[in-house]
Amino acid sequence: MGIVDGRIVMPPLPEGRVLPVVTAPAAVLSTPCVDVDPCDPGVVQLAADLLATQRVSPGCVGLAANQVGVGWRVFSLDVTAHPKARITHGEYVLVNAVVESASRNEKSREGCMSVPDFTGDVKRASRLVVRGLLPGTGEEVVIETDAFEARALQHELDHLAGFLFLDRVVGPHAVFPRQTYL
Repeated sequence: MGIVDGRIVMPPLPEGRVLPVVTAPAAVLSTPCVDVDPCDPGVVQLAADLLATQRVSPGCVGLAANQVGVGWRVFSLDVTAHPKARITHGEYVLVNAVVESASRNEKSREGCMSVPDFTGDVKRASRLVVRGLLPGTGEEVVIETDAFEARALQHELDHLAGFLFLDRVVGPHAVFPRQTYL
């Protein structure tokens, strides 16, 4: 397991359930999440649930535990199909992840399932190194990435710290009504 050929190889997970996504201003979204045991059966089930929920949510590239009402430091990510992704590590879940290093800040537009009506311009590092644990095994992985995957990782880590992208916009002039495309 771990990283093989540039992709994260996840341990087997149980069947996931699709969970409802919490929207702002729910208190769970502004409360910092707590570290958890990656081998705890509840954490392993949550990992499967996050992936299942993300898969059925159009345009979703990541989902944090507090977005489904759980205050644990767990998130899923998969930017594989996104046109702005240059590096992708596939579909994965990280537990208790932390940023090891970040550099080259760039501004770009973000949206969020928990803020369905708005997008905003946010400055984030475009190069990133993140360390986290895989659910089920506790194996540590280190992800070195850039561009869109780096932005998506920071967005999910912000959720776990109790922040929405609206807390990071470059100013009130940088919040926009979400566009819908046919």
